[in-house]
Amino acid sequence: MKARKPVSPMLASSLLTAALGLPVAQSAHADEAASSATTDASAGTAADSKWKIGVGPGLVITPKYPGSRQLSYIPFPALDISYDDRFFSQGPDVLGVNVLRSPAYHLGAALSFDFQSRKESDDPRLHGLGNVDGGPKLKLFADYTWWAFTGSVALYQDIAGHQQGTTVSTDFLASAPVGGWLFSVGPGFTWANGTYTRTFFGVSAQQSAASGLPAYNTSAGVRDIHLNAMVTYDFSRHWNGSVAATFGRLEHDAANSPITEKRFELNTLASVNYKF
Repeated sequence: MKARKPVSPMLASSLLTAALGLPVAQSAHADEAASSATTDASAGTAADSKWKIGVGPGLVITPKYPGSRQLSYIPFPALDISYDDRFFSQGPDVLGVNVLRSPAYHLGAALSFDFQSRKESDDPRLHGLGNVDGGPKLKLFADYTWWAFTGSVALYQDIAGHQQGTTVSTDFLASAPVGGWLFSVGPGFTWANGTYTRTFFGVSAQQSAASGLPAYNTSAGVRDIHLNAMVTYDFSRHWNGSVAATFGRLEHDAANSPITEKRFELNTLASVNYKF
Protein backbone atom coordinates (compact mmCIF):
# COMPACT_ATOMS: atom_id res chain seq x y z
CA MET A 1 0.00 0.00 0.00
CA LYS A 2 1.37 3.42 -0.91
CA ALA A 3 2.00 5.58 2.13
CA ARG A 4 0.59 9.05 2.29
CA LYS A 5 3.26 11.68 1.95
CA PRO A 6 3.83 13.25 5.36
CA VAL A 7 3.67 16.93 5.99
CA SER A 8 7.24 18.12 5.60
CA PRO A 9 8.87 18.81 8.95
CA MET A 10 9.10 22.53 12.11
CA LEU A 11 7.62 23.51 14.18
CA ALA A 12 7.52 24.03 12.51
CA SER A 13 9.32 25.19 12.55
CA SER A 14 9.32 24.97 12.34
CA LEU A 15 6.09 24.31 12.43
CA LEU A 16 5.94 24.36 13.96
CA THR A 17 9.45 27.28 14.05
CA ALA A 18 9.21 27.84 14.77
CA ALA A 19 6.90 27.49 14.77
CA LEU A 20 7.33 27.92 13.63
CA GLY A 21 9.09 31.12 14.12
CA LEU A 22 9.51 27.86 15.90
CA PRO A 23 13.02 26.33 15.74
CA VAL A 24 11.55 23.11 14.70
CA ALA A 25 9.76 21.51 12.09
CA GLN A 26 8.29 24.06 10.84
CA SER A 27 6.65 24.38 7.35
CA ALA A 28 4.20 22.21 5.53
CA HIS A 29 4.52 22.16 1.76
CA ALA A 30 1.50 20.02 1.14
CA ASP A 31 0.03 16.84 2.40
CA GLU A 32 0.20 15.67 -1.19
CA ALA A 33 -1.61 12.44 -0.53
CA ALA A 34 -4.27 13.80 1.77
CA SER A 35 -6.74 13.11 -0.99
CA SER A 36 -4.89 10.28 -2.74
CA ALA A 37 -5.24 7.88 0.18
CA THR A 38 -8.91 7.48 -0.71
CA THR A 39 -9.26 8.34 -4.37
CA ASP A 40 -12.60 7.80 -6.06
CA ALA A 41 -14.46 9.04 -9.09
CA SER A 42 -16.26 11.78 -7.21
CA ALA A 43 -12.93 13.27 -6.19
CA GLY A 44 -11.49 13.13 -9.67
CA THR A 45 -12.50 16.63 -10.70
CA ALA A 46 -10.93 18.18 -7.60
CA ALA A 47 -7.75 16.14 -8.10
CA ASP A 48 -7.39 17.48 -11.65
CA SER A 49 -7.23 21.06 -10.37
CA LYS A 50 -3.78 22.60 -9.92
CA TRP A 51 -5.13 24.59 -6.98
CA LYS A 52 -5.29 23.05 -3.49
CA ILE A 53 -6.95 25.29 -0.94
CA GLY A 54 -7.55 24.69 2.74
CA VAL A 55 -8.50 27.28 5.36
CA GLY A 56 -9.47 27.18 9.00
CA PRO A 57 -8.60 28.27 12.54
CA GLY A 58 -5.32 27.44 14.21
CA LEU A 59 -3.68 27.87 17.60
CA VAL A 60 0.03 27.98 18.48
CA ILE A 61 1.16 27.32 22.05
CA THR A 62 4.80 28.25 22.58
CA PRO A 63 7.11 29.53 25.33
CA LYS A 64 6.62 33.26 25.87
CA TYR A 65 10.27 33.69 24.94
CA PRO A 66 13.13 31.19 24.50
CA GLY A 67 13.95 29.69 27.90
CA SER A 68 10.72 30.94 29.53
CA ARG A 69 8.57 28.91 31.93
CA GLN A 70 5.48 30.81 30.75
CA LEU A 71 3.48 30.02 27.62
CA SER A 72 1.92 32.19 24.92
CA TYR A 73 -1.30 31.23 23.12
CA ILE A 74 -1.39 32.65 19.61
CA PRO A 75 -4.46 32.20 17.36
CA PHE A 76 -3.80 32.39 13.62
CA PRO A 77 -5.49 31.54 10.31
CA ALA A 78 -4.33 28.06 9.27
CA LEU A 79 -3.87 28.43 5.52
CA ASP A 80 -2.90 25.53 3.28
CA ILE A 81 -2.87 26.92 -0.25
CA SER A 82 -0.77 25.74 -3.17
CA TYR A 83 -0.77 25.97 -6.95
CA ASP A 84 0.66 23.16 -9.05
CA ASP A 85 2.92 22.23 -6.10
CA ARG A 86 4.95 25.29 -7.17
CA PHE A 87 3.66 28.29 -5.21
CA PHE A 88 2.26 27.98 -1.68
CA SER A 89 1.09 29.78 1.43
CA GLN A 90 1.08 27.45 4.41
CA GLY A 91 1.32 28.03 8.14
CA PRO A 92 3.96 30.65 8.96
CA ASP A 93 5.21 30.54 5.36
CA VAL A 94 3.31 33.54 4.01
CA LEU A 95 4.49 33.04 0.43
CA GLY A 96 6.83 30.40 -0.91
CA VAL A 97 8.01 28.77 -4.11
CA ASN A 98 9.27 25.26 -4.81
CA VAL A 99 12.06 26.06 -7.28
CA LEU A 100 12.65 22.36 -7.83
CA ARG A 101 10.02 19.78 -6.98
CA SER A 102 8.78 16.29 -7.63
CA PRO A 103 6.53 13.88 -5.71
CA ALA A 104 9.65 12.91 -3.72
CA TYR A 105 11.42 16.21 -3.04
CA HIS A 106 11.18 20.01 -2.78
CA LEU A 107 13.85 22.70 -2.93
CA GLY A 108 12.86 26.33 -2.59
CA ALA A 109 12.44 29.55 -0.64
CA ALA A 110 9.73 31.29 1.34
CA LEU A 111 8.94 34.49 3.22
CA SER A 112 8.14 33.19 6.68
CA PHE A 113 6.78 35.02 9.73
CA ASP A 114 8.55 34.29 13.00
CA PHE A 115 6.59 34.61 16.24
CA GLN A 116 9.75 34.44 18.39
CA SER A 117 10.10 37.58 20.46
CA ARG A 118 10.90 38.76 23.96
CA LYS A 119 9.57 41.76 25.86
CA GLU A 120 10.88 43.24 29.08
CA SER A 121 7.27 43.15 30.29
CA ASP A 122 7.18 39.35 29.91
CA ASP A 123 9.01 38.86 33.21
CA PRO A 124 10.50 41.17 35.87
CA ARG A 125 13.83 39.36 35.40
CA LEU A 126 14.05 40.75 31.87
CA HIS A 127 14.02 44.41 32.85
CA GLY A 128 17.07 46.07 31.36
CA LEU A 129 17.66 43.50 28.62
CA GLY A 130 15.67 45.35 25.95
CA ASN A 131 12.97 43.99 23.67
CA VAL A 132 13.41 41.52 20.81
CA ASP A 133 10.72 41.83 18.15
CA GLY A 134 9.39 39.07 15.91
CA GLY A 135 9.04 39.54 12.19
CA PRO A 136 9.64 38.18 8.71
CA LYS A 137 12.47 35.82 7.85
CA LEU A 138 13.83 34.44 4.62
CA LYS A 139 13.56 30.68 4.57
CA LEU A 140 15.55 28.34 2.31
CA PHE A 141 14.50 24.70 2.47
CA ALA A 142 14.92 21.23 1.04
CA ASP A 143 13.14 17.97 1.79
CA TYR A 144 13.22 14.45 0.42
CA THR A 145 10.71 11.63 0.96
CA TRP A 146 11.33 7.93 0.42
CA TRP A 147 8.38 5.69 1.13
CA ALA A 148 7.28 6.65 4.68
CA PHE A 149 10.45 8.60 5.59
CA THR A 150 11.12 12.31 5.12
CA GLY A 151 14.32 14.23 5.78
CA SER A 152 14.43 18.02 5.66
CA VAL A 153 16.64 21.01 6.30
CA ALA A 154 15.52 24.65 6.61
CA LEU A 155 17.56 27.83 7.04
CA TYR A 156 15.92 30.94 8.53
CA GLN A 157 17.56 34.35 8.11
CA ASP A 158 16.31 37.48 9.89
CA ILE A 159 15.52 40.13 7.26
CA ALA A 160 13.76 42.61 9.56
CA GLY A 161 16.86 43.88 11.39
CA HIS A 162 15.77 42.45 14.76
CA GLN A 163 19.14 40.81 15.46
CA GLN A 164 17.67 37.31 15.29
CA GLY A 165 20.47 36.11 13.04
CA THR A 166 20.40 32.70 11.38
CA THR A 167 19.11 29.31 12.45
CA VAL A 168 19.21 25.97 10.64
CA SER A 169 16.88 23.11 11.54
CA THR A 170 17.41 19.53 10.40
CA ASP A 171 14.61 16.99 10.89
CA PHE A 172 13.68 13.42 10.09
CA LEU A 173 10.15 12.00 10.12
CA ALA A 174 8.66 8.54 9.81
CA SER A 175 4.94 8.43 8.94
CA ALA A 176 2.27 5.78 9.02
CA PRO A 177 -1.35 6.01 7.75
CA VAL A 178 -3.98 4.15 9.76
CA GLY A 179 -7.46 4.49 8.29
CA GLY A 180 -8.22 8.20 8.18
CA TRP A 181 -5.30 8.93 10.51
CA LEU A 182 -1.73 9.90 9.67
CA PHE A 183 0.89 9.61 12.40
CA SER A 184 4.36 11.17 12.02
CA VAL A 185 7.26 11.21 14.47
CA GLY A 186 10.99 11.83 14.36
CA PRO A 187 14.02 13.64 15.82
CA GLY A 188 15.77 16.85 14.84
CA PHE A 189 18.12 19.59 16.01
CA THR A 190 18.56 23.33 15.53
CA TRP A 191 21.83 25.19 15.01
CA ALA A 192 22.03 28.95 15.65
CA ASN A 193 24.68 31.49 14.75
CA GLY A 194 26.31 33.90 17.20
CA THR A 195 23.92 36.77 16.46
CA TYR A 196 20.90 34.66 17.42
CA THR A 197 22.43 33.25 20.61
CA ARG A 198 23.64 36.70 21.75
CA THR A 199 20.21 38.21 21.18
CA PHE A 200 18.15 35.59 23.03
CA PHE A 201 20.62 34.12 25.53
CA GLY A 202 23.54 36.54 25.91
CA VAL A 203 23.87 39.24 28.57
CA SER A 204 26.22 42.12 27.75
CA ALA A 205 28.00 44.16 30.43
CA GLN A 206 25.49 46.98 29.87
CA GLN A 207 22.52 44.61 30.14
CA SER A 208 24.03 43.06 33.25
CA ALA A 209 24.30 46.44 34.97
CA ALA A 210 20.70 47.29 34.05
CA SER A 211 19.12 43.93 34.88
CA GLY A 212 21.21 42.51 37.68
CA LEU A 213 21.81 39.29 35.72
CA PRO A 214 25.43 38.16 35.39
CA ALA A 215 27.20 38.96 32.12
CA TYR A 216 27.14 35.99 29.77
CA ASN A 217 28.89 35.49 26.44
CA THR A 218 27.58 33.13 23.78
CA SER A 219 28.73 31.74 20.46
CA ALA A 220 27.33 29.80 17.51
CA GLY A 221 26.34 26.18 18.12
CA VAL A 222 23.53 23.69 18.61
CA ARG A 223 20.56 25.53 20.10
CA ASP A 224 18.39 22.50 20.84
CA ILE A 225 17.65 18.87 20.11
CA HIS A 226 14.00 17.94 19.68
CA LEU A 227 11.42 15.32 18.84
CA ASN A 228 8.57 16.14 16.45
CA ALA A 229 5.21 14.39 16.60
CA MET A 230 2.14 15.02 14.45
CA VAL A 231 -1.31 13.50 14.09
CA THR A 232 -3.66 14.33 11.23
CA TYR A 233 -7.21 13.01 10.84
CA ASP A 234 -9.53 13.27 7.82
CA PHE A 235 -13.02 13.81 9.18
CA SER A 236 -14.46 13.80 5.67
CA ARG A 237 -13.51 14.57 2.10
CA HIS A 238 -13.38 18.29 2.94
CA TRP A 239 -12.52 18.50 6.64
CA ASN A 240 -9.35 17.49 8.45
CA GLY A 241 -7.66 18.37 11.70
CA SER A 242 -4.10 18.14 12.93
CA VAL A 243 -2.08 18.51 16.11
CA ALA A 244 1.70 18.88 15.95
CA ALA A 245 4.06 19.07 18.92
CA THR A 246 7.79 19.57 19.26
CA PHE A 247 9.44 18.43 22.47
CA GLY A 248 12.78 20.22 22.70
CA ARG A 249 15.72 20.54 25.08
CA LEU A 250 17.96 23.61 25.01
CA GLU A 251 21.66 22.84 24.72
CA HIS A 252 25.05 24.46 25.39
CA ASP A 253 24.95 28.29 25.62
CA ALA A 254 21.15 28.37 25.38
CA ALA A 255 20.76 25.93 28.26
CA ASN A 256 23.28 27.60 30.57
CA SER A 257 22.19 31.21 30.03
CA PRO A 258 21.07 33.16 33.13
CA ILE A 259 18.02 34.17 31.07
CA THR A 260 16.92 30.55 30.70
CA GLU A 261 14.52 29.36 33.38
CA LYS A 262 13.54 26.09 31.71
CA ARG A 263 15.65 23.94 29.38
CA PHE A 264 12.66 21.88 28.20
CA GLU A 265 10.54 23.47 25.45
CA LEU A 266 7.12 22.37 24.22
CA ASN A 267 5.76 23.95 21.05
CA THR A 268 2.29 22.90 19.91
CA LEU A 269 0.18 23.75 16.89
CA ALA A 270 -3.44 22.65 16.40
CA SER A 271 -5.61 23.43 13.38
CA VAL A 272 -8.79 22.47 11.58
CA ASN A 273 -8.97 22.88 7.81
CA TYR A 274 -11.73 22.93 5.23
CA LYS A 275 -10.41 21.76 1.85
CA PHE A 276 -12.18 23.19 -1.17
